[in-house]
Amino acid sequence: MSTADQQPQGVRWARWSAVLVVSVIGLAAFVLSFAALRDLAVMAHTPTHLAWLFPVIVDGTIIQATIAVLALADSPERSFFTRVLIAGATVSIGGNIAHALASGHGAGAAILAIIAPAALLLDTHGLAVLLRARSAPTSEPATVPEPVVPEPISTTAPTRLPNSLASVQPITVPPVRAVQPFQPPRPTPVAAPTGSY
Repeated sequence: MSTADQQPQGVRWARWSAVLVVSVIGLAAFVLSFAALRDLAVMAHTPTHLAWLFPVIVDGTIIQATIAVLALADSPERSFFTRVLIAGATVSIGGNIAHALASGHGAGAAILAIIAPAALLLDTHGLAVLLRARSAPTSEPATVPEPVVPEPISTTAPTRLPNSLASVQPITVPPVRAVQPFQPPRPTPVAAPTGSY
């Protein structure tokens, strides 16, 4: 197997390893954020059997918006999904902080609670970037196009002019008048007064 064949296989292996690692970390971050947001929904008197919907909505919005931002990279609609992503991440991080504070764990736990939703945001975005890069076409060596050889031009004059050229009338150009260069007027000499006063 040549070096050229080994490199794409090595790149493919590294990319799939990165996808696997990012997926596992993202899943762990989702589970931790899910638990905190579900618990927060229960604290807010959401029925226990429905509390799981709150983290699905919040963290699911992050995942959906991240995929949409990457899929619409060259589209004006991307700005909408970017705002949705920022809003979803803000709600998720704020919810995790609120859960830590409402549980009575203090400021240290609130800072620690930021890690799971932030990791979910980063890992989801990273996974989407990796999958997009994997589906992008690999660069192929450039092929040099064959030069185009022009056809030889015939040197024989046509035996007769086409009808459209035969009816062309000559153009008469009006004569050009010579223009003299501009000369400023000469000052007139002033005569000195003669005689006495």
